[in-house]
Amino acid sequence: MNWKNLFRTKNIELLSQEAELQMNPALQLRKALGVWDLTALGVAAVLGAGVFSTIGNAAADGGPAVVFLFIFTAIACAFSAFCYAEFASSFPVSGSAYTYAYASFGELIAWIIGWDLLMEYAIGNIACAISWSEYFTGLLAGYGVHIPGYLTMDFLSASRGYKQVAQLLQSGQTIQSLDSTKISASILHAYHAWEDAPRIFTIPLVCNLPALLITLIITWIVYIGIEESKRASNFLVLLKVFVVLLVIVVGATYVQPTNWTPFAPHGVRGVLKGVSAVFFAYIGFDAISTTAEECKNPQRDLPRGMIYSLIICTTLYALVTLVLTGMVNYNQLGVGDPLAFVFGPKVANIRWLAAMINVSAVIALATVILVFQVGQPRIFMAMSRDGLLPPIFASVHPKYKTPWFSTIVTGIVVAVPSLFMNLTEVTDLTSIGTLFAFVLVCGGILKLGHQRKTEKSKFRTPYINSRWIFPALLILLLFLTAYLQPGKIEQFFSWTDPSQPSLSTWEVLMDKTPFGVFAVGMAVLAFYCFKNQLSLIPVLGLSTCAYLMTELGIINWMRFGVWLVTGIFVYFFYGMKRSRLNQAASR
Repeated sequence: MNWKNLFRTKNIELLSQEAELQMNPALQLRKALGVWDLTALGVAAVLGAGVFSTIGNAAADGGPAVVFLFIFTAIACAFSAFCYAEFASSFPVSGSAYTYAYASFGELIAWIIGWDLLMEYAIGNIACAISWSEYFTGLLAGYGVHIPGYLTMDFLSASRGYKQVAQLLQSGQTIQSLDSTKISASILHAYHAWEDAPRIFTIPLVCNLPALLITLIITWIVYIGIEESKRASNFLVLLKVFVVLLVIVVGATYVQPTNWTPFAPHGVRGVLKGVSAVFFAYIGFDAISTTAEECKNPQRDLPRGMIYSLIICTTLYALVTLVLTGMVNYNQLGVGDPLAFVFGPKVANIRWLAAMINVSAVIALATVILVFQVGQPRIFMAMSRDGLLPPIFASVHPKYKTPWFSTIVTGIVVAVPSLFMNLTEVTDLTSIGTLFAFVLVCGGILKLGHQRKTEKSKFRTPYINSRWIFPALLILLLFLTAYLQPGKIEQFFSWTDPSQPSLSTWEVLMDKTPFGVFAVGMAVLAFYCFKNQLSLIPVLGLSTCAYLMTELGIINWMRFGVWLVTGIFVYFFYGMKRSRLNQAASR
């Protein structure tokens, strides 16, 4: 095996030939998506848990100024969207960032990004399925329908809750007295779930049944066809957009401008604390590019669908943020269901709208699951076509024209963990994985530079010379940081962290490492901008997404690294030997 083959790229001509090969009826997916269907898929993915859940915690940390974080994150995504759109217009085949990395960086990097996307979609959907279960069971409880606790909770949470309550009971307290102590209702719920669960050989049968069922239902819809997925997505998106618009219009009448003062109570640091929550809201718009082979006119419609969905969702997020922080003080928004809270009995007391919001939250999370379940099998399929996964993953159903085996595997990968696992501590992996994909896609456009001049593309990222602009922006940001946050630069070079005095020198160093690597990378990028006159939009996309990655913490970087190292082992023990491109090059 020639190790240089690991970085052999698929050139534009080869990818174009592959796109033509997929015209074979036995391999071809059904072309059913237009520009508004793609826009609806983007809105379905983006307007989900963010607007109904994470927006509250982000506002509680950053105050009304968190609206700027939504806008900044949307701009970062928009820079990446231009790059995605150009790739999708040039190579209208499934695979998203995996295919684009293959064209620009070579097979090994393509495998890494494909492996990364599998993690992003799977963990994102597991988290959404678990969240959907919580909203759904809460909605049913509001109508007097109570599902047993041991069927709505994962095994680990129930076990932890039982042990915590059991320790208190052993100290002489009773269940009745615990109701008035500081122990949360969720812990008591976990205890009762463990106690009431049926047992097999003394092992309690505790599982999250609603999370399993919604995953299976969505997988079935995706399995039987893209037309059915499109109809379900379009209908559900219209419902949730209607509810969000209703929230904005009705909520605006309850806004008290005094609640917007102070606008940034915890400064820039407080606003940036919500990076993970806010970016999680935007995850999924890139899933549109995985449907390239099912678009009627991908070169024209994919770019439009991505941009339109980002504009719509950013506008709605910004307006909802301003309405929420205007209706109540930002301190009160650190709840899991902020929209239902502000329209509930403690604030506006509009019960019919609060109930409608709960229904819409269930719908919104279902649409997010649907879009991710559409996207992930198509990445499996693209990797299988290249020989990096077994051939059956690329098999297309003769009747439904969907990647049937990949869809089933995706359903199992999401359904089984959502039944038993608690993934609240690893959802940030979804954000870091997505940002990593964005960075590589933007870098891919820069890498292809000279080839793009001869490329037949109906969409081209506008060229703006970054030679002077990007270095000037970096210098400006450096001065603004020194002016707005005095001592911030000096603190970075310190061996201690005043905000966390308990941290050791090693822990402080590790915590600062991501930003240190980012700073060095930006200096190198500025040099190449000056030397090679790189295109500004992909440069800004790469730099903004890389910065957002630094805000996710060293623990998430370490977990992400473990996942990527595991993927590299899989590649060297399976994919490298069976790669069609490497086998062709070795002949």
